[in-house]
Amino acid sequence: MPPSTITVGVLALQGGVVEHIALLNRASGSYPSVTFHFLEVRTPEQLSLCDALIIPGGESTTMAIVARRLGLLEPLREFVKINNKPVWGTCAGLVMLAEEASATKQGGQELIGGLDVRVLRNKFGTQVQSFVADLNLDFLGEGEGPFRGVFIRAPVVEEVIDGDGRVKVLGTVKKPGEEEDIVAVRQGNVFGTSFHPELTGDVRVHAWWLGNVVEALGQGGEGKGLVMGKGKGDAGKVY
Repeated sequence: MPPSTITVGVLALQGGVVEHIALLNRASGSYPSVTFHFLEVRTPEQLSLCDALIIPGGESTTMAIVARRLGLLEPLREFVKINNKPVWGTCAGLVMLAEEASATKQGGQELIGGLDVRVLRNKFGTQVQSFVADLNLDFLGEGEGPFRGVFIRAPVVEEVIDGDGRVKVLGTVKKPGEEEDIVAVRQGNVFGTSFHPELTGDVRVHAWWLGNVVEALGQGGEGKGLVMGKGKGDAGKVY
């Protein structure tokens, strides 16, 4: 049985923090037996209260610098890679959760890690080259229709570096005249998307992720038994 109360944090250093919390509140209605608390996280003490975490968009280099200054970087790594708690990163959050990143600023940047992938930052160009695309996200279930993905200076997964088949590709996008790009991946307790579901009115990805959080915590909370995505629509291409 899942716990009756679950605290979900949103890392509040940059990005669409309020937007994520708004959709989380709406999505929580899908799980009436669970009381959710949604918390803006700026300190290690606040992070320690969380059962799960969203790392939103922003500028990943700046986010890493601020996290380091606030004493959050190592606690975040412990949260993700030692305690194995459910984490979702959107856009810059995906970059932060990757083990490797390309096209970083001079001197590189610190990452949290957790996803055995290499991401390419700003794959689609500048802010003015942002776009919206219909995505077929099978993990949301059949017959639900495409999800409108919002891409703003978005990264993509350019290579899966895990050789053990633990990384599942859950979403791709293909712009006209270009090759298909990976824009959603999952590995154990870690989920990452290039796009910004929080900037739409569509609650489906947030509801799916909360469902995975509920299920994971019901299987024993943090630790080795934590596996996301065992429910409806878990099909994913394994690399």
